[in-house]
Amino acid sequence: MARRHISTGIDIGTSSVRVLVAEHSKDGGQPTILGTGLAESRGLRHGYIVSVAEAAESIREAVLKAQEAANVEIKHAYLAIGGLSVESTQSSVSVFVSRADGEIISTDITQAIEAAQEAAHLSPNDQVIQDIPVSFTLDGKDVLGHPEGMKGSRLEAKVLFITCLSQHLHDFISAAEEAGIQIDDVMASPIAASFVTLTKRQKTAGCMLANIGAETLSVAVFENNMPVSLKIYPIGGMEITNDIALGFKIPLDEAEKVKRGMNIAMYPKKKVTDIIEARLSDIFDIIAAHLKQHGKNNLLPAGIIITGGSAALTGIEEFAKNSLKLPSKVAFMDSMQHTKYKTTDTGWSVAYGLCIMGIDGTEQIGMTHLKKGVKGVKHVGEWFKQFLP
Repeated sequence: MARRHISTGIDIGTSSVRVLVAEHSKDGGQPTILGTGLAESRGLRHGYIVSVAEAAESIREAVLKAQEAANVEIKHAYLAIGGLSVESTQSSVSVFVSRADGEIISTDITQAIEAAQEAAHLSPNDQVIQDIPVSFTLDGKDVLGHPEGMKGSRLEAKVLFITCLSQHLHDFISAAEEAGIQIDDVMASPIAASFVTLTKRQKTAGCMLANIGAETLSVAVFENNMPVSLKIYPIGGMEITNDIALGFKIPLDEAEKVKRGMNIAMYPKKKVTDIIEARLSDIFDIIAAHLKQHGKNNLLPAGIIITGGSAALTGIEEFAKNSLKLPSKVAFMDSMQHTKYKTTDTGWSVAYGLCIMGIDGTEQIGMTHLKKGVKGVKHVGEWFKQFLP
């Protein structure tokens, strides 16, 4: 009997913990979802774990539900890292090719990436969770694809480093391990979500993925099918709920319903709209500032793709389009429409993206050293294979 190839993704968010179990598809398509588990998050604030014990209990609850639904035992998983400490730094450096005949080997590429990390001057408190070679130049000419095997004298690499606080990473892994789960590898939440919410065409043309969560806003910009910037900000849909609660002097639970369009007939529609749009304006001002900082304002042909709980707000696409002067759409996970777990809830995109990484991309994602027991550096060339024709 053939061995089943199963992968599990764990997404620990501020409002909920989501666990998704998927199995490799024999026809080469997207992994088949076997089961999901959802539990209320405890012990988190703005994506940080403030109580490992409480977070572990939430993970354990979600894992048990996923095990029951999928009818498999979960011992290993891939973990998403979010929270305010997650960000990106881009660095460029050039190195001399080591071989006398000028042929580039994997050692040259590794040396270039390590030199780029040193040149980035990262904080000693930061842990690199992913290094992504954005582009290579050989003797002043752009390399289309992967440079290994080419010949030249000087190799330049532009590398994106995704980092988070070491303590933040340690707490996430500790919570999972306390829940009885061994973490095989980690990935930044926006990158994992991009696997199922963005198409290759969108990422190649240039786009932004914006996840408006309960307490955080995650943004990731893609160009030439590569992530080029990533940042998480301390603002989210809960701010809108709080504003509605204060505006109408109602409990938070009722305010959340009003935000989602329930019981809205009981309140003045214009005032509700004004409250929501005022906070959305703050959110999209932050997004616009991020784009301007990285020189991408008005320069992303595929526009902005919105996910997260607040993506369901009425009129958010038009609001984003007018605010950013870019094409705008709410993400649709077509890949989840062909399973028994049909859903339009993009809240599952991170956990599902982790499963895709675990099943189809474990040798294609460039990871760096995390901790004992977690996978180390993958061959850099494997990262590029997924982007070649």
